[in-house]
Amino acid sequence: MASLNEQELLKQLQNGNSSAFRELYDFYFDYAIRVATVVMNHNASHAGDAVQETFIRVYQNIHLYQADRPFKPWFYKILLNECNRILKKNSKVVSVGEIIEQAHADEQFEEYEDLYQAIQELEPHNRTPIVLKYLNGFKEQEIADILEENLNTIKSRLFKGRQKLKRFLEAKKEAN
Repeated sequence: MASLNEQELLKQLQNGNSSAFRELYDFYFDYAIRVATVVMNHNASHAGDAVQETFIRVYQNIHLYQADRPFKPWFYKILLNECNRILKKNSKVVSVGEIIEQAHADEQFEEYEDLYQAIQELEPHNRTPIVLKYLNGFKEQEIADILEENLNTIKSRLFKGRQKLKRFLEAKKEAN
């Protein structure tokens, strides 16, 4: 963090300092929106909603944050819960706007189109750990804590996810 270290910032936030919240928001927003966009299948509107709700929940529940534990896994657990809540709520509805947003997102990620497409093809139980580990740099134990899963389950899902990605990318390469 620019002016304060993360723990000091969180302490100030727990004491009601609104400028500390703004600094925390500024620091985590871009990172959160990237994660939410991938988890939400490139639906920018739903990703934005998930991030907004995440920050509201962080602000409302900062008193529950335990300062002796890393903040990032706590934050991303809230973010993933919000993504899942929105996905469940909207699982049956696809609007024309979402289709247009999807096309725009595809243009933005053109360089990595095959990889992103492969990630999107994964089932959520494989996609989420892959996103957390390889796009966000979480350790396997942190992922297990965030998802409230056994460490061996996470390792297995990462392994199977990597295998599926490899098969998808090889098939795509052979098709070209």
